[in-house]
Amino acid sequence: MFNVSTKILEALLKNESIEEVFRFELEKALNELFLIELDAFLDYDKYDPAGYNSGDSRNGFYSRTLHTVYGDLNLQIPRDRAGAFHQKTIPPYRRSSDTLENFIIEMYRHGITTREITDLIEKMYGHYYTPQTVSNIVKAVEANVRAFHERVIGRQYAVIYCDATYLNVRRDSVAKEALHIIVGITPEGSKEVLDFALFPTESASNYKEMLENLRDRGLEQVLLFVTDGLKGMKDAVLEVFPKAMYQSCWTHLCRNVMKYIRSKDKAAVMADLKPVYTANSKESALDCLYDFMEKYQKLYPKAVDVLNDLDNLFTFYAFPEKIRRSIYTTNLIENFNKNLKRGTKQKEQFPNEESLERYICTYCTDYNKRFSDRIHRGFKESRSELLEMFDKL
Repeated sequence: MFNVSTKILEALLKNESIEEVFRFELEKALNELFLIELDAFLDYDKYDPAGYNSGDSRNGFYSRTLHTVYGDLNLQIPRDRAGAFHQKTIPPYRRSSDTLENFIIEMYRHGITTREITDLIEKMYGHYYTPQTVSNIVKAVEANVRAFHERVIGRQYAVIYCDATYLNVRRDSVAKEALHIIVGITPEGSKEVLDFALFPTESASNYKEMLENLRDRGLEQVLLFVTDGLKGMKDAVLEVFPKAMYQSCWTHLCRNVMKYIRSKDKAAVMADLKPVYTANSKESALDCLYDFMEKYQKLYPKAVDVLNDLDNLFTFYAFPEKIRRSIYTTNLIENFNKNLKRGTKQKEQFPNEESLERYICTYCTDYNKRFSDRIHRGFKESRSELLEMFDKL
């Protein structure tokens, strides 16, 4: 259940009302969701240097009260300076929460089991909903999960990012398992979670299986795959989409280089490495790379060896300059995973795979709706060039 289980137990032992526990935790959760929404809208985290001179920034909060069965929630809704951010968690002008049935559905969508929901309702309202009754109410949620995994997707994606994050799942015991995520950007610049799947560990063969499924559901052309350099990943994606290009994430490359650098030298080495992937052209980048390798070959040979695969380092230079900042790292999908994990902290662990699927599907569906009509940075200006690249495949 929620990580408030201990607080609920303490309230029951003290013969105190648990409604206040739920009211406080619900208020806290909603206010956190608003901040996550704003992070996604601005496309950078608070205090992230990426937000400097971005044209928009955070601008305080305004208060709002929402009436619920637990009592009034005092909500702090963030604002942006451009006035373009509108939160989607609570519908505009809504002052009261939904019916009990809708509340049951929302709990179920977010990973709570039917048995847990039954127990909660009995404690809150004093009457009993059988697990079967709750199951009947939430059948539509299961259909949504199946529909997400079976839906037809677009023919073309300019960029596809692949990454995994580890979540606690209970089977015979609680263990971390790898949630594989695939996010794409269309030639028009819309971001979309294409699919997700749970496996015991992350592997290239798992992504290959997922990509084959996407191909069967309508995906025909991909210009570029961006991944963290997982072993065998390049071969796996190119087996499914042989005409695509491949880019290793520079953030991970830099981390791997830094593993072999003494602490006292890390700042200087990083300063010398940065011009390699921020150069204006591939030719300049190669010059900077050779200078770097020559300078550190004797002192840090293992660090230099990390950068030996030239085929994967500079693929992003084949793309329009306006979008290069978004495609030389996996930062886009890593931010998605970070916000996703922030939401999963409400649960100590998922009681089963189905519970996790419902929660992840809800998060991904909401993400896709939020970004379906937003154009990612630089793609509007680059659309014609990207379409020309598709024509040449």
